[in-house]
Amino acid sequence: MTLECINPKDLPTPQTYTQVVVATGSKMVFVSGQEPEDVHGKLVGRGDSAAQARQVFGNLGRALAAAGARPQHVSKITIYVVNYKRDECLPIIEESRIALFGDHKPADVVVGVATLSPDYLIEVDAIAVIDHTTENYASISNRSIG
Repeated sequence: MTLECINPKDLPTPQTYTQVVVATGSKMVFVSGQEPEDVHGKLVGRGDSAAQARQVFGNLGRALAAAGARPQHVSKITIYVVNYKRDECLPIIEESRIALFGDHKPADVVVGVATLSPDYLIEVDAIAVIDHTTENYASISNRSIG
């Protein structure tokens, strides 16, 4: 599986994601929105955005592993945040995101929402692409074009 991460020179260069990701592979993995719940379905971190972000991205990692995927296979994530305020929320999200993805920067969008489940502050879904013959070996390339 190959992910080609592209930041066109005529678009802003983001620090924590990639503007365009081109994925080639033979198996697509669609991960449903991961909520800040433990294995028993109980909310983790009531009122604590950082704790909920850690749980959500941890759950995403476990969901990917269950499908035979790794964080480096993810081509796109969508992050839903209740009452999103960029300056307050983004640093919290990025800490947990980097803990899962490291230097890998899939395409993403952060969507501010009015509500999720009661007391839930964040949810993340993902799309990953893996080649069933080389699932353990992701090829990632980063480039800027323009």
